[in-house]
Amino acid sequence: MIVVHTISIGQPQDLIDERGPWQSAIFRKPVQGPIALHQHGLEGDQVADTAHHGSADQAVCCHPLVHYDYWNALYQLETPDRQLGPGSVGENWTLGGMTEEDICIGDVFSVGSARVQVSAPRYPCIKQERKLKLPQFHQRTIQTLRTGFYLRVLIPGIVQAGDHWILEQRPHPTLTVHRLNGHCHQEFDPLLAQELLAVAELGSSWKRVLRIKLEKHGKV
Repeated sequence: MIVVHTISIGQPQDLIDERGPWQSAIFRKPVQGPIALHQHGLEGDQVADTAHHGSADQAVCCHPLVHYDYWNALYQLETPDRQLGPGSVGENWTLGGMTEEDICIGDVFSVGSARVQVSAPRYPCIKQERKLKLPQFHQRTIQTLRTGFYLRVLIPGIVQAGDHWILEQRPHPTLTVHRLNGHCHQEFDPLLAQELLAVAELGSSWKRVLRIKLEKHGKV
């Protein structure tokens, strides 16, 4: 059973580190109790980079809880002040009971009083590594396909930590988020890319990535 372990929201912040100034909303913090989920995201949550984030296809960013066990072991983050946990990579919903292998593009779930649909894998962002200050985190996220994924909101509603996901529709049972990640980051298949462009439920930003890759392969 898939469960919403933690819900996190954030606002754009002006930041500065050893690389200079930058802006991001990736430092999201957990919220307690019920919260409204609108078509473009959770109440009180915003993104900084509106050119690449914040569309209706990216209303909610999800990340499997189990991935944090992997990262903590890999980077030997043993003390509570160092360990990664819910919200560490900037997701809105940290989910228990699943990984990218269990979720398919187009899946429709009821959550609380809302209804959501899986739209696309999350494309790894270098800001995750910049926030966490872990060497090669961005590259390792891509290599291990531990990306998380996005949701669009079909019916707005009220959600909270502890809500279970109830699967209502699965139109593309072979198109797991894990499979799409592998296709994009490891074994690109132009024929599959052409098929994916015709999948109505796949998010527009991911389709742009596929078109760019097809152009590089001379298939467009």
